[in-house]
Amino acid sequence: MEKQFKQFLVHCNLSKNTTKSYVSVVNHYFKMFTELNKFSLLEFKEYCVESFQPSTANSYINAINKYLEFRKLDKLKIKRVKIQQKNYLENVISNEDYNYFKTRLKKDGKTKWYFMVWFMGATGARIGELLQIKVEHVRAGYLDLYTKGGKIRRIYIPEKLRKEAGVWLESQNQTSGFIFLNRRGKQITGEGIAKRLKSYAKIYGIPLAVVHPHSFRHRFAKNFIEKYNDIALLADLMGHESIETTRIYLRMTASEQQKIVDKVVTW
Repeated sequence: MEKQFKQFLVHCNLSKNTTKSYVSVVNHYFKMFTELNKFSLLEFKEYCVESFQPSTANSYINAINKYLEFRKLDKLKIKRVKIQQKNYLENVISNEDYNYFKTRLKKDGKTKWYFMVWFMGATGARIGELLQIKVEHVRAGYLDLYTKGGKIRRIYIPEKLRKEAGVWLESQNQTSGFIFLNRRGKQITGEGIAKRLKSYAKIYGIPLAVVHPHSFRHRFAKNFIEKYNDIALLADLMGHESIETTRIYLRMTASEQQKIVDKVVTW
């Protein structure tokens, strides 16, 4: 498939460097996701927005859109990034709702989903990264991932989480391999996770807009910067190329801004 894609790009009169870059981006995508669907594509776009400057993010998006064109999947194309910085975070789950969500899932015996939410909220892992976590990583306390340019990003699993997860995995008689599997013993898809989390959120009365995999990554960042004010360390933990990207977590969420305005502005 890679050879045919290269030929397609050449027929589109793209330069040798652009062709090489586009192929590299598509390979990078398939290291993170196994499927081509709207959910995974939007997650990839968010990853690009977080990890790179807008111009670079748009280059990645251009590459993926060209691949979708090659596969005759034009309906799945994603929009380019608008080069405009918001002064607030949108659709981020509150710490109260995050803890309430975990508590209800555990109480109702939804143990796998309880740990899924906890892993996202306590590690800052992207959905594609979450699905790479194995029993061996829980034991070690971290997961190393290779990023663009051969760099290694380490995702740490905090002690409290790895201890409780270890007990759970032992009760499941699972001693190795990926920890988040479906009923058939295969890896759960990102799209499947997103849909199931929203169904639980609806049951528990949590706003659906704030319950999506990336929301828990945002929650991790917000909680970390509030408890340990080191923006450079947070940038490393989040896997951001630029510390400027991480500065968004120094800002309030839209709902936090609304609460302050409602309280302060009484005139």
